[in-house]
Amino acid sequence: MSAPDILLLCAVSQMYFLTTNEKKLLLENIDTADRLALLSVEDISFIIHRRCRAAGWNGSEIVRQAEKSAGIIRRLGISYVLHEDLPELLKEIPDVPFMLFYRGRFDALRAECISVVGTRRLTPDGRAGAYAFGFDAAKAGMTVVSGLAFGADERAHEGAVAAGGCTAAVLPCGADTVIPSAHVSLAVRILECGGCLVSEYAPGIPAEKWRFVQRNRIVAGLSQSVVVIQAPPGSGALLTADFALGYGRDVLFHKAAFCEQAAAVAARERNKLSLRVAHGEKKRYKLENIPEKYISEGAPVIQDFADYKRWLSEIPGSRSGCAGRRSDALQPELF
Repeated sequence: MSAPDILLLCAVSQMYFLTTNEKKLLLENIDTADRLALLSVEDISFIIHRRCRAAGWNGSEIVRQAEKSAGIIRRLGISYVLHEDLPELLKEIPDVPFMLFYRGRFDALRAECISVVGTRRLTPDGRAGAYAFGFDAAKAGMTVVSGLAFGADERAHEGAVAAGGCTAAVLPCGADTVIPSAHVSLAVRILECGGCLVSEYAPGIPAEKWRFVQRNRIVAGLSQSVVVIQAPPGSGALLTADFALGYGRDVLFHKAAFCEQAAAVAARERNKLSLRVAHGEKKRYKLENIPEKYISEGAPVIQDFADYKRWLSEIPGSRSGCAGRRSDALQPELF
């Protein structure tokens, strides 16, 4: 069978109720978007050898959205790679993306990557730490991976581009859109420095809450190490840390996560989160998922990028906190 066209790929990529392997099975049996539009849920279940539950499945609507995505791809020159051509580390994760859409230089993600994450509400120490870490990592030739959000992501990207190095932003929406819009100029600088904007969502797909969580697994999956700058209780950065541990990757905390101002921010967030947990709006997992938990389980604390490089050469357990990996780590509770 010839390679699927972009219209069919965009349509299949939006079938979020299927795994990547199931999408591959579908493509082995369906060769055009028109044929996909005619499938019933029962047809799909037969092809993937599993009874799937896809409430509201509408193949024609999926194809209409795919036509919009394909038009944006042609207009903006957005590129894509399928699962078999993803960076090796990302291909190792159990929930590997079916495909990635990108703008810029995708080879930046085939270099040695390091992921930098943290809260949007950084303290001055956190802002300085994220920027310096991104700068030094990029200066050393690594690709700094983050999510382009306010706070730690923004500062790590800014440090990397200031160093003239590569950085990659993983988006919770189509690669045609920058979220938040205030970071359009930063996104342009990322591309100018040889980095990339990347997403598993077809162009034209908007950001939604659950897509931010799924974006975090890709941030974790692209790198052998995830560095958490600051993360109060409930922070999405700690979900990224959990994904990384579940993938057998290293998780480290920057010393800024434990400064006096960070402790004050954490206390305020803990109080607000406690009320939401008490009212049943949030699960207790978020309240209990704090940096100190990771440290007690062996995650190391580093001072800066130079200290990270030193840590790599140390015998595991030679500093307080053993290696940042947990072989028994569970996948994060997503909601």
